[in-house]
Amino acid sequence: MAVDKHRAPRTTEKEFGGTLGAVCLPVLLPVTVLYLLSVCCSPSASLLQWPPPLPSPAQLWQPKALAIVLGWLGLQGVLYLLPVGKTAQGLVLRDGSRLQYPINGFHSLCISAVLLAVSVWAGLPLGYLSDILLPLAVCAGGLAFILSLLLYLKSLVAPPHALAPGGNTGNPLYDFFMGRELNPRIGTFDLKYFCELRPGLIGWVVINMGMLMKEVELRGSPSLSMLLVNGFQLLYVTDALWNEEAVLTTMDIAHDGFGFMLAFGDLAWVPFTYSLQAHFLLLHPHSLSTLTAAAITALNALGYFIFRQSNSQKNRFRRDPTDPRVSGLETIATATGKRLLVSGWWGFVRHPNYLGDLLMALAWSLPCGLSHPLPYFYVVYFCTLLVHREARDERQCQGKYGLAWGTYCQRVPYRILPYLY
Repeated sequence: MAVDKHRAPRTTEKEFGGTLGAVCLPVLLPVTVLYLLSVCCSPSASLLQWPPPLPSPAQLWQPKALAIVLGWLGLQGVLYLLPVGKTAQGLVLRDGSRLQYPINGFHSLCISAVLLAVSVWAGLPLGYLSDILLPLAVCAGGLAFILSLLLYLKSLVAPPHALAPGGNTGNPLYDFFMGRELNPRIGTFDLKYFCELRPGLIGWVVINMGMLMKEVELRGSPSLSMLLVNGFQLLYVTDALWNEEAVLTTMDIAHDGFGFMLAFGDLAWVPFTYSLQAHFLLLHPHSLSTLTAAAITALNALGYFIFRQSNSQKNRFRRDPTDPRVSGLETIATATGKRLLVSGWWGFVRHPNYLGDLLMALAWSLPCGLSHPLPYFYVVYFCTLLVHREARDERQCQGKYGLAWGTYCQRVPYRILPYLY
């Protein structure tokens, strides 16, 4: 019987703990963000301290914080709509169409940086962000929840072919969490694509810079540790926005619906937990020797090299397998007509980009020293995230490529860490 490509099949396999996860995670994730920020502000910075450092209501809400978050979202929305950069096509959708996406995230980063520099020069106290980080996180999380609710309501009137393969269970709680609609748009404004790389990612480096400016206010100059954290993470964000077109083939854009999981992750989790190292250093300074700083920089450079080279190799092969830089690589044919790389970086481990990511994550935390586990939360979280994502990749590739994927796994037995995992 022919398959109707215009209808979305009902989702039968649930992830993230199913309905129980969909009920608990929208509570646990915001609580985790607020707890981590509160621990960062405490003198001991201990994750296990008792009683826990509970913020007062006055510390959680400030009208200025809401104005800042709304203003930031508005600014990034305007920059998204600027007619600069090129336009790229997304992957082929279930109905055979392909959406258009503006590739101007790097322009948004540069314009944001110029506006920020001019504002600081004019007297804007950027270090003030450190004083209202908790209210900012509360506002960002609240807006993410409201957005998720509106997205779910919008999905109820979306055409069947527009629904995501992983968020159409019929269970409102689970579908709210995962996201029912794959590419929700207001006109040509793609809400998921906008949130994925713009306000949260650029906001992350702005928060980092706010911590650096506050450190200058408190101590007269930025520490070497703070400069390394800011520099490493700015490089990562700049790379993501410079290579923005590559996000169109990722799981988030091509497979996952846009619900609470991605909305909260993009708008609250990324900017407020990924900046923990800078926040920690502001209140718990750590001195680095020149030799130690050089070693950490070398580790970050190695991670970035593996991350960028492996991603570039994959993207070149996807765009043009005859490109001289990838045409000599060994491949395996699949029943879909596509070929799998089994040499180069993708013959080293199955996810070399994840290996580079983990090395960089460690390099971002080491400037904070080894006396506290808090700055290493990101490393532990990212290990968990990548192992889970790798398992999702494996299931999807097994279903898509069948026997060819089994052959690839035999040829490339290690998933992320060579000889270990």
